Amino acid sequence: MLKVGLTGGIGSGKTTVAKIYEVLGIPVYYADDATKQIMNSDLQLRAALIKNFGERTYQGGQLDRAWLASVVFADKQKLDLLNSLTHPATIRDANRWIHEQTSPYIIKEAALLFESGANKYLDVVIGVFAPMDLRIRRSMQRDNTTREEVVQRLSRQMDEDAKMKLCDYIVVNDEQQLLLPQVLKLHHQFLDMKTKPV
Repeated sequence: MLKVGLTGGIGSGKTTVAKIYEVLGIPVYYADDATKQIMNSDLQLRAALIKNFGERTYQGGQLDRAWLASVVFADKQKLDLLNSLTHPATIRDANRWIHEQTSPYIIKEAALLFESGANKYLDVVIGVFAPMDLRIRRSMQRDNTTREEVVQRLSRQMDEDAKMKLCDYIVVNDEQQLLLPQVLKLHHQFLDMKTKPV
Protein backbone atom coordinates (compact mmCIF):
# COMPACT_ATOMS: atom_id res chain seq x y z
CA MET A 1 0.00 0.00 0.00
CA LEU A 2 1.26 3.47 -0.92
CA LYS A 3 1.48 5.73 2.14
CA VAL A 4 0.92 9.40 1.26
CA GLY A 5 1.50 12.30 3.64
CA LEU A 6 -0.47 15.54 3.36
CA THR A 7 0.80 18.67 5.06
CA GLY A 8 0.72 22.44 4.99
CA GLY A 9 0.70 25.40 7.35
CA ILE A 10 -2.20 26.99 9.21
CA GLY A 11 -4.92 28.08 6.78
CA SER A 12 -3.38 26.35 3.76
CA GLY A 13 -6.49 24.23 3.22
CA LYS A 14 -5.00 20.78 3.79
CA THR A 15 -8.21 19.58 5.47
CA THR A 16 -10.19 20.64 2.39
CA VAL A 17 -7.80 18.63 0.20
CA ALA A 18 -8.07 15.65 2.57
CA LYS A 19 -11.88 15.74 2.35
CA ILE A 20 -11.66 15.51 -1.46
CA TYR A 21 -9.56 12.34 -1.10
CA GLU A 22 -12.20 10.95 1.26
CA VAL A 23 -14.89 11.60 -1.38
CA LEU A 24 -12.69 9.65 -3.82
CA GLY A 25 -12.83 6.70 -1.40
CA ILE A 26 -9.33 7.07 0.02
CA PRO A 27 -8.99 6.58 3.80
CA VAL A 28 -7.58 9.63 5.59
CA TYR A 29 -5.89 9.67 8.98
CA TYR A 30 -6.22 13.10 10.64
CA ALA A 31 -3.24 13.36 12.99
CA ASP A 32 -4.52 16.37 14.97
CA ASP A 33 -7.89 14.72 15.67
CA ALA A 34 -6.16 11.47 16.59
CA THR A 35 -3.79 13.26 18.96
CA LYS A 36 -6.73 14.83 20.83
CA GLN A 37 -8.25 11.38 21.32
CA ILE A 38 -4.93 9.71 22.24
CA MET A 39 -4.18 12.34 24.88
CA ASN A 40 -7.31 11.13 26.68
CA SER A 41 -7.14 7.39 25.95
CA ASP A 42 -3.40 6.50 26.08
CA LEU A 43 -2.68 5.85 29.78
CA GLN A 44 1.10 6.04 29.33
CA LEU A 45 0.81 9.42 27.60
CA ARG A 46 -1.64 10.70 30.24
CA ALA A 47 0.81 9.80 33.00
CA ALA A 48 3.66 11.55 31.17
CA LEU A 49 1.57 14.70 30.64
CA ILE A 50 0.54 14.84 34.31
CA LYS A 51 4.15 14.25 35.40
CA ASN A 52 5.43 17.10 33.20
CA PHE A 53 2.56 19.60 33.34
CA GLY A 54 0.79 18.78 36.61
CA GLU A 55 -2.58 17.42 37.76
CA ARG A 56 -4.30 20.51 36.29
CA THR A 57 -3.76 18.95 32.82
CA TYR A 58 -6.86 16.77 33.26
CA GLN A 59 -10.19 17.94 34.68
CA GLY A 60 -12.94 15.41 35.33
CA GLY A 61 -10.85 12.73 33.65
CA GLN A 62 -10.59 14.69 30.38
CA LEU A 63 -7.73 16.72 28.97
CA ASP A 64 -8.12 20.45 29.64
CA ARG A 65 -6.99 21.50 26.17
CA ALA A 66 -7.53 25.23 26.68
CA TRP A 67 -5.44 25.26 29.86
CA LEU A 68 -2.63 23.16 28.36
CA ALA A 69 -2.59 25.34 25.24
CA SER A 70 -2.27 28.48 27.38
CA VAL A 71 0.76 26.92 29.10
CA VAL A 72 2.65 25.60 26.07
CA PHE A 73 1.99 28.35 23.55
CA ALA A 74 3.56 30.90 25.88
CA ASP A 75 6.74 28.83 26.26
CA LYS A 76 8.56 27.23 23.32
CA GLN A 77 10.42 24.76 25.57
CA LYS A 78 7.12 23.51 27.01
CA LEU A 79 5.63 23.26 23.51
CA ASP A 80 8.65 21.24 22.37
CA LEU A 81 8.25 19.00 25.43
CA LEU A 82 4.55 18.45 24.69
CA ASN A 83 5.35 17.57 21.06
CA SER A 84 8.10 15.16 22.14
CA LEU A 85 5.52 13.31 24.26
CA THR A 86 2.57 13.32 21.84
CA HIS A 87 4.29 12.76 18.46
CA PRO A 88 5.57 9.21 19.14
CA ALA A 89 2.13 8.16 20.44
CA THR A 90 0.40 9.58 17.35
CA ILE A 91 2.92 7.95 14.98
CA ARG A 92 2.32 4.57 16.68
CA ASP A 93 -1.44 5.02 16.35
CA ALA A 94 -1.15 6.08 12.68
CA ASN A 95 1.03 3.09 11.82
CA ARG A 96 -1.47 0.75 13.50
CA TRP A 97 -4.32 2.41 11.52
CA ILE A 98 -2.37 2.14 8.24
CA HIS A 99 -1.92 -1.62 8.71
CA GLU A 100 -5.71 -1.99 9.02
CA GLN A 101 -6.43 -0.32 5.65
CA THR A 102 -6.98 -2.20 2.38
CA SER A 103 -7.16 0.62 -0.18
CA PRO A 104 -4.54 1.14 -2.93
CA TYR A 105 -3.17 4.08 -0.95
CA ILE A 106 -3.89 6.07 2.20
CA ILE A 107 -3.51 9.71 3.20
CA LYS A 108 -2.03 10.84 6.51
CA GLU A 109 -2.95 14.48 7.10
CA ALA A 110 -0.69 16.26 9.60
CA ALA A 111 0.46 19.85 10.07
CA LEU A 112 3.73 18.76 11.72
CA LEU A 113 4.57 15.88 9.39
CA PHE A 114 8.26 16.77 9.03
CA GLU A 115 8.68 18.27 12.48
CA SER A 116 7.43 15.07 14.14
CA GLY A 117 9.52 12.76 11.94
CA ALA A 118 6.32 11.03 10.71
CA ASN A 119 7.43 11.53 7.09
CA LYS A 120 9.98 8.70 7.57
CA TYR A 121 7.08 6.24 7.68
CA LEU A 122 5.54 7.51 4.42
CA ASP A 123 6.35 6.97 0.74
CA VAL A 124 5.55 10.44 -0.64
CA VAL A 125 4.32 13.76 0.75
CA ILE A 126 1.90 16.32 -0.72
CA GLY A 127 2.29 19.91 0.41
CA VAL A 128 -0.71 22.24 0.27
CA PHE A 129 0.48 25.76 -0.50
CA ALA A 130 -1.40 29.04 -0.11
CA PRO A 131 -0.10 32.64 0.03
CA MET A 132 0.57 33.95 3.55
CA ASP A 133 -2.09 36.71 3.50
CA LEU A 134 -4.75 34.23 2.41
CA ARG A 135 -3.69 31.75 5.11
CA ILE A 136 -3.92 34.46 7.78
CA ARG A 137 -7.37 35.57 6.57
CA ARG A 138 -8.69 31.98 6.48
CA SER A 139 -7.34 31.25 9.97
CA MET A 140 -8.87 34.43 11.41
CA GLN A 141 -12.28 33.51 9.95
CA ARG A 142 -12.10 29.82 10.92
CA ASP A 143 -10.88 30.32 14.49
CA ASN A 144 -12.58 33.69 15.12
CA THR A 145 -9.25 35.13 16.20
CA THR A 146 -7.09 38.21 15.59
CA ARG A 147 -4.40 38.68 12.98
CA GLU A 148 -1.81 39.04 15.76
CA GLU A 149 -2.76 35.67 17.27
CA VAL A 150 -2.52 33.94 13.88
CA VAL A 151 0.85 35.56 13.12
CA GLN A 152 2.11 34.43 16.54
CA ARG A 153 1.03 30.84 15.79
CA LEU A 154 2.67 31.01 12.36
CA SER A 155 5.95 32.17 13.93
CA ARG A 156 6.11 28.89 15.86
CA GLN A 157 5.72 26.77 12.72
CA MET A 158 8.30 25.61 10.21
CA ASP A 159 8.99 28.08 7.39
CA GLU A 160 6.45 27.37 4.65
CA ASP A 161 8.91 27.60 1.74
CA ALA A 162 11.27 25.18 3.51
CA LYS A 163 8.37 22.80 4.16
CA MET A 164 7.22 22.86 0.53
CA LYS A 165 10.77 22.08 -0.66
CA LEU A 166 10.65 18.85 1.37
CA CYS A 167 7.39 17.74 -0.31
CA ASP A 168 7.24 15.46 -3.37
CA TYR A 169 4.11 17.13 -4.78
CA ILE A 170 2.53 20.56 -4.33
CA VAL A 171 -1.18 21.40 -4.48
CA VAL A 172 -1.76 25.15 -4.83
CA ASN A 173 -4.80 26.41 -2.92
CA ASP A 174 -4.72 30.12 -3.74
CA GLU A 175 -8.37 30.54 -4.86
CA GLN A 176 -7.05 31.13 -8.40
CA GLN A 177 -6.28 27.54 -9.42
CA LEU A 178 -8.98 24.88 -9.10
CA LEU A 179 -8.27 22.31 -6.39
CA LEU A 180 -10.20 19.35 -7.80
CA PRO A 181 -8.17 18.86 -11.03
CA GLN A 182 -4.92 18.99 -9.03
CA VAL A 183 -6.17 16.40 -6.54
CA LEU A 184 -7.59 14.13 -9.26
CA LYS A 185 -4.31 14.22 -11.17
CA LEU A 186 -2.42 13.04 -8.09
CA HIS A 187 -5.13 10.48 -7.30
CA HIS A 188 -4.67 8.81 -10.71
CA GLN A 189 -0.90 9.09 -10.39
CA PHE A 190 -0.96 7.29 -7.02
CA LEU A 191 -3.26 4.56 -8.37
CA ASP A 192 -0.89 4.15 -11.31
CA MET A 193 2.14 3.99 -9.00
CA LYS A 194 0.42 1.25 -7.04
CA THR A 195 -0.30 -0.91 -10.11
CA LYS A 196 3.19 -0.64 -11.64
CA PRO A 197 5.85 -3.01 -10.36
CA VAL A 198 8.60 -1.27 -8.39
